[in-house]
Amino acid sequence: MLIFWKQKLVFLATPKAGSSAIEAALEPLAEVAIKRPAELKHISAQDFHRHFAPFLAARSGESFTTVALMRQPIDWLRSWYRFRLRDDDEDPNHPMIGRSFEQFAQDYMSDPTPAHANFGTQSEFLCDAAGKPNVDTIFRYDQIDSFVHFLEEQLDFAITLPRVNVPPAVDVALSEQTQADLTQAMARDIALYNSLG
Repeated sequence: MLIFWKQKLVFLATPKAGSSAIEAALEPLAEVAIKRPAELKHISAQDFHRHFAPFLAARSGESFTTVALMRQPIDWLRSWYRFRLRDDDEDPNHPMIGRSFEQFAQDYMSDPTPAHANFGTQSEFLCDAAGKPNVDTIFRYDQIDSFVHFLEEQLDFAITLPRVNVPPAVDVALSEQTQADLTQAMARDIALYNSLG
């Protein structure tokens, strides 16, 4: 999470949606940059409005505008898969060893969800309890240039995003059946993503 005091702007760092690159580029411009622990770096919109927004409004006398990025949901799951493959890859007991993306997608949809595939949804991160978007503006990750342009105007600063936290290239193909099942399982996220301008 990045807080820009003068501009009354907060960037909420959606997991696996370019937050590391945004933070690397903009941390020097932010008055507050929360990068650790992950629970605070990736604070959800609900938690921000419950805990941080009242404090910021009380201290500044104004409300803050929130912005975030959202990735196409199945591509987002692919990013999680790549990340999990890299995470602790030297551990011989790592649950991702030999696991295909097909298996990982099925793990994500299973109930109960195993720990290696249990990380919620983007809609849970970005929406309120009723499922309504709880961020002032959500930008599509595949249109990140629009997001960068918005930030450049808000911050009056030219921004170049570095390539950081790049996961390994791996096979992320899905069978037609798993693709269809995943589309149904992620319907709320897909509907939210498709609603973005």
